[in-house]
Amino acid sequence: MAVAPRLFGGLCFRFRDQNPEVAVEGRLPISHSCVGCRGERTAMATVAANPAAAAAAVAAAAAVAEDKEPQHEELPGLDSQWRQIENGESGRERPLRAGESWFLVEKHWYKQWEAYVQGGDQDSSTFPGCINNATLFQDEINWRLKEGLVEGEDYVLLPAAAWHDMVSWYGLEHGQPPIERKVIELPNIQKVEVYPVELLLVRHNDLGKSHTVQFSHTDSIGLVLRTARERFLVEPQEDTRLWAKNSEGSLDRLYDTHITVLDAALETGQLIIMETRKKDGTWPSAQLHVMNNNMSEEDEDFKGQPGICGLTNLGNTCFMNSALQCLSNVPQLTEYFLNNCYLEELNFRNPLGMKGEIAEAYADLVKQAWSGHHRSIVPHVFKNKVGHFASQFLGYQQHDSQELLSFLLDGLHEDLNRVKKKEYVELCDAAGRPDQEVAQEAWQNHKRRNDSVIVDTFHGLFKSTLVCPDCGNVSVTFDPFCYLSVPLPISHKRVLEVFFIPMDPRRKPEQHRLVVPKKGKISDLCVALSKHTGISPERMMVADVFSHRFYKLYQLEEPLSSILDRDDIFVYEVSGRIEAIEGSREDIVVPVYLRERTPARDYNNSYYGLMLFGHPLLVSVPRDRFTWEGLYNVLMYRLSRYVTKPNSDDEDDGDEKEDDEEDKDDVPGPSTGGSLRDPEPEQAGPSSGVTNRCPFLLDNCLGTSQWPPRRRRKQLFTLQTVNSNGTSDRTTSPEEVHAQPYIAIDWEPEMKKRYYDEVEAEGYVKHDCVGYVMKKAPVRLQECIELFTTVETLEKENPWYCPSCKQHQLATKKLDLWMLPEILIIHLKRFSYTKFSREKLDTLVEFPIRDLDFSEFVIQPQNDSNPELYKYDLIAVSNHYGGMRDGHYTTFACNKDSGQWHYFDDNSVSPVNENQIESKAAYVLFYQRQDVARRLLSPTGSSGAPASPACSSPPSSEFMDVN
Repeated sequence: MAVAPRLFGGLCFRFRDQNPEVAVEGRLPISHSCVGCRGERTAMATVAANPAAAAAAVAAAAAVAEDKEPQHEELPGLDSQWRQIENGESGRERPLRAGESWFLVEKHWYKQWEAYVQGGDQDSSTFPGCINNATLFQDEINWRLKEGLVEGEDYVLLPAAAWHDMVSWYGLEHGQPPIERKVIELPNIQKVEVYPVELLLVRHNDLGKSHTVQFSHTDSIGLVLRTARERFLVEPQEDTRLWAKNSEGSLDRLYDTHITVLDAALETGQLIIMETRKKDGTWPSAQLHVMNNNMSEEDEDFKGQPGICGLTNLGNTCFMNSALQCLSNVPQLTEYFLNNCYLEELNFRNPLGMKGEIAEAYADLVKQAWSGHHRSIVPHVFKNKVGHFASQFLGYQQHDSQELLSFLLDGLHEDLNRVKKKEYVELCDAAGRPDQEVAQEAWQNHKRRNDSVIVDTFHGLFKSTLVCPDCGNVSVTFDPFCYLSVPLPISHKRVLEVFFIPMDPRRKPEQHRLVVPKKGKISDLCVALSKHTGISPERMMVADVFSHRFYKLYQLEEPLSSILDRDDIFVYEVSGRIEAIEGSREDIVVPVYLRERTPARDYNNSYYGLMLFGHPLLVSVPRDRFTWEGLYNVLMYRLSRYVTKPNSDDEDDGDEKEDDEEDKDDVPGPSTGGSLRDPEPEQAGPSSGVTNRCPFLLDNCLGTSQWPPRRRRKQLFTLQTVNSNGTSDRTTSPEEVHAQPYIAIDWEPEMKKRYYDEVEAEGYVKHDCVGYVMKKAPVRLQECIELFTTVETLEKENPWYCPSCKQHQLATKKLDLWMLPEILIIHLKRFSYTKFSREKLDTLVEFPIRDLDFSEFVIQPQNDSNPELYKYDLIAVSNHYGGMRDGHYTTFACNKDSGQWHYFDDNSVSPVNENQIESKAAYVLFYQRQDVARRLLSPTGSSGAPASPACSSPPSSEFMDVN
């Protein structure tokens, strides 16, 4: 008898009575909360064996279903379930999309479900029951996930649609929350965020009471702020802002509410403090010591001179400190911030700016430095701001102070730009119009888009003239500038130190200092050395020696730029060549290494236990003596200055001992990994791994690759062919040996100690030229400016498109100064970059402290009645000490109030004399126009009374020697 289909557990079952041809079908309902899921599963297991019990179970389930009246969808078959969960459009195989929800399912339960649906038997004992994620939680109170869960091992991920299908089919364990996680988009990847960021939210006036809230990495800081306001029941009219406590214990403002938690670098467990503005409009952080991360306890009662304040080095941030100190001592810019003029001009909506954050951070630094209450401050917040908006300054690598200065001036300009909406301005060529008209138009167009205190203070105007080399078309434009990057006159010579190794063994190696052309060739080095030694350049070979071996053998046509200053260059006198030519009568030049046998546990490798020492040699060997015996004699002659020949008594003693050893081992072979038994004299040498042909000549003159084959008289060392690294690896093929004509002199430790004089071998003499120092004549700053305004031809990488020729041309270009700013920044281009080298020019540039006259460089018609418009006084210098790879930045600056010069070295500040300012370290110069200084001195020009930089200096006994 057929039983009406009923729902049970969201599954469809077929029951049969005593007549196997009569079927009972039904779907048995169950609540999605899976209350009593395990008991119902047990009853269901009983159904197949007892039809009566099955009917009772069906009736009971029907009663429950009727009471709850659940709405059920048609349950798909097991195959359909598998396809829908695994491969369907909403299944596990679908791609991740940012913002979507995915759910975690415990891996063991999911594997049970896989076995169930793949088995194809709905009555199987593998039925998984309700979804149970209990093993994924730390506890069942807060339902926090365990740490370190791994996808594929502890859990699987289901998209939202697949999860909801699973719950509708099987239910979820009672009381368990679904584990929902969002897909977030990280750089170059999308992933499910299994572990969100847990932040501790507190109020500034109640730091002991916190709320732990989870946020996604992609949630905005604005959401964090809104959540904090909701948790702390803040009134809508109250202003709030957030601070984040960092790992150092200091607090950072979260200015931008639009950035994400990831971009703000917030981490789980981090304390977020919500600060509420007081009724008087001030922020409580102004009185909270914990909020002020730039003040130390010892500074609370300190009162010093404003502006005389150091900056702590946060780790390779001296470049930033130097630029900040220079800018801080620009009088009109500092007054602008101290008087809060910037508050009215902050531009938060400029897409080219930093939403005012750079300007606010710089203003905080200026106010603290000029408050007179700090000996030094920690520019941590400012450093974070710079790194946030300019990724090249992230981290704690050394950078260029001029590059930081360029970024800072541009950032301040855009944050303080009075132009809220920039209009499109078309650049116009002069087209034959008068310069005065074109220049005025260009400046007005510039001011239509750029109008700030930075433009007022630092911007000037160039005249740029381009001339086409083909048609002669002249293009004249006027362009604004913020600083001048002037080149230094570069010497076309360089000094190289080399060691000359003469062929005469009685002469020691000589150290020479040679002046050679920077763009010369190796042959130029040989010619220069020939003038000192009298040896023809054709008899010289140049090598780079490193770690007792030849790193490189140079050809005469190679450029000298391939030799670095740190390289050890040896020049050998030779009488032949390395490349042996059949039929030639020239001597053969053989590279020779020195090796010493050292104790070793085993000799699995042929060269194991042999150590290179001393300087390698290039030895000229006559062809008629190019045998092992002849080579040994030639080397004994070349080493005779520091290798002692054994006397007759030594030879007799050696013969007796060696005769006994010859019965056991005829060939010692220190690098062969073993010995050869009873070889013929002409066939002595290793039995495999090297060629039997001479690697240097085509007439097989040596016959073997090691020597001596049989000891008939005392020999101080053995000889063996090796590769260019000085090793005799037995895996070396004959072709490789043939292509690398190198010989190794192998010494036994006792023989080396007895006959080899290491002190004499390392000895050398210094030629008179070593004392020569190529003097670098100092240059005047005016010479650098003249070089800056010199006509130059554009490089191939940067051609100019001629509108007349309709093609790119290598035009000639000339820059002239048309209008100068109030503060003129001059950047000395000390760092030189070429294809083969990078160097720092330490030329002394002589620059005046006062009365730098630009009247001869400005081509605009001048006002003769006011010469102060073209004269400048120095107010600050950024210094760089050291080289390309390492260095340190400091600052000289003149205080606007006292007129006294000080030396700023990170958090240290010392007064200095004016005669200490000019040095080879000067890198960026700050000059103030004299008419501006006079204006600031007037009672209406400034709130204070800044003194002239030309004021006298205090007694020298108080000064710090910085040179």
